[in-house]
Amino acid sequence: MDSSASRSDAALLAISAKIVVAGGFGVGKTTFVGAVSEVPPLSNEAWMTEAGAGVDDLVPPGTKSTTTVAMDFGRITLREDLLLYLFGTPGQARFWFLWDDLSRGALGAVVLVDTSRIDQSFAAINYFENDSELPFIVAVNQFEGMPVHDLDEVRDALALSPDIPLVTCDARDPKSTVATLQELVSHTLSLAVVSGPGREFALS
Repeated sequence: MDSSASRSDAALLAISAKIVVAGGFGVGKTTFVGAVSEVPPLSNEAWMTEAGAGVDDLVPPGTKSTTTVAMDFGRITLREDLLLYLFGTPGQARFWFLWDDLSRGALGAVVLVDTSRIDQSFAAINYFENDSELPFIVAVNQFEGMPVHDLDEVRDALALSPDIPLVTCDARDPKSTVATLQELVSHTLSLAVVSGPGREFALS
């Protein structure tokens, strides 16, 4: 059989799914999407200026000069028959109204957490726990030089339900990002069987 024909057949049978990458401002959502995207990632970043003081969340000087004002977008082939489209949410509170639209039709969500500013994570976790039926996992983004916390302590600090997976990741590392996405897909499939045309789909 012609190998190019085989690849074409596999592409036709591939399942595509939408994944939301959420979290507070400056937690690493844009980095997460960009680290793993097979296409040049789309990022709606705007410069932070003094005009936003008192309105937008701020991080220590020198750590971040832009903020996402609409969404981040990327694409990854997680395996031959599974194509994921990644949508990163804006972290600033004034753009939270976009979360409903970005979450519509998604397979699941990854909520990124920065343990140095853990309070920034509460709004995202509350949204997916109470205002959305989307399955989600929580990923602690381990920035370079940041202290490593025990995951049980992080779960307690977030008041996270025991049935919500909690993992660590490095949003800069493609392998770590892929592993996080695999964890999300596995979690989602454990809650419901995803069916393709005349077949069941499972992540192995």
